[in-house]
Amino acid sequence: MEPVDRFAFGQNWQSFLKRFAPARLEEAKTSLRRLLARERLDGLTFLDVGSGSGLFSAAALALGAEVLSFDFDSNSVAATQSLRPEEAGNRWIVTQGSILDAKLVDRLGMFDVVYCWGVAHHTGSMWDALHLLSGLVRPAGTLVVALYNDQGLESRIWSWIKRSYNARPWLRPFLLTYGWLRLWGWKSLVDLARLRPFYQWRTNCGDHRGMTAWHDLVDWVGGYPFEVATPDEVLAFFRARSFNLERLHTRAGGHGCNEFVFAKGERS
Repeated sequence: MEPVDRFAFGQNWQSFLKRFAPARLEEAKTSLRRLLARERLDGLTFLDVGSGSGLFSAAALALGAEVLSFDFDSNSVAATQSLRPEEAGNRWIVTQGSILDAKLVDRLGMFDVVYCWGVAHHTGSMWDALHLLSGLVRPAGTLVVALYNDQGLESRIWSWIKRSYNARPWLRPFLLTYGWLRLWGWKSLVDLARLRPFYQWRTNCGDHRGMTAWHDLVDWVGGYPFEVATPDEVLAFFRARSFNLERLHTRAGGHGCNEFVFAKGERS
């Protein structure tokens, strides 16, 4: 049983998959192509750390990679497994495990692409997770990592909201309403003024990762444990481990994740 202060990520992913459509897989493939700056992943090994719904594992497989997916949450493992086609065979392996398990990480070996989007900050020990993550990338390999942006006081407030969501279920409707107003209220007013009510909400405009707006909102309001980092902190951490930044997409002080794409070099 999950601790009461940990969000049920896997249950949210399973709910998301009930509305799965091929268009979401296409969005995930487009996202991977953008992040990795390549059209195909043929001949590459791809590790999906904290696979969640399995959507990006499925996208990597479709782009030609050999995929290994793992997640701490058993419901997330089941969700990922449900997207795995039987014909994938050994080209896509799904298992359960934690990025904080050093013995597991040591057994996995190294990969051409390691993908950890929005996961390390939910482990309860983010920097330990990132340290172990760095050892999974082979020299000249690629690391994709996304971490919540540090907004100072506002991040502390969101941390309280997230803890409260999990510890006090009766508060959830109020906290979700607050989250919706903060994240979607202004956008919905703009849509109403343009005579297209809730257009951005219905299409999750701006996400580009295949999520539905509802499941994204629940994940954001409830996602706990919750840690944050500034771009400079993350860059310094990985530079000390011989990673070179290739691409960075920041939130410029806003909520959400900063996306980093690193290439692993040899230590000088």
